[in-house]
Amino acid sequence: MNELKLRLLNLLQEDCRIPLEKLAVMLGVSLQEVASAIEEMEQDGTILRYRPVVNWDRVNVNRVEAMIEVRVTPQRDMGFDAIASRIYRFDEVKSVFLMSGSYDLLVLVEAATLKELAAFVSEKLSVLDTVTGTATSFVLKRYKQEGVIFEAAAKDDRLVVSP
Repeated sequence: MNELKLRLLNLLQEDCRIPLEKLAVMLGVSLQEVASAIEEMEQDGTILRYRPVVNWDRVNVNRVEAMIEVRVTPQRDMGFDAIASRIYRFDEVKSVFLMSGSYDLLVLVEAATLKELAAFVSEKLSVLDTVTGTATSFVLKRYKQEGVIFEAAAKDDRLVVSP
């Protein structure tokens, strides 16, 4: 990957709504070069989607999120890929990562209620033949996601008192 594409990816990851004209100026290249680089990266699967970071705490909707540590027995000749593929196909699953450490997969899930999320873990995930154990942690509050701070620290408007 060339330097232009790497710099472009970094800018788009910060804010994918920057107009092409502004990107061209920021990168010191022509508008056509920026448009062409973006189109190439969309075609080759480097750029998969553009999406906002949403503060769901400000939306009046039922939503429960959890991170599930999953221990599995890898399948012969397929390793972890086969079980990861089965897991990421569930609608409740938002992300799946192969991890190093005490567990194998980290699964981010979302459901409308705690009961639905629990049913997913007990009826869909835990019963898979290669899953040997799970540990579920619920997301209680987000402070920062993808570089975005959700709640800025309150500004202290008190007067400074010095002796």
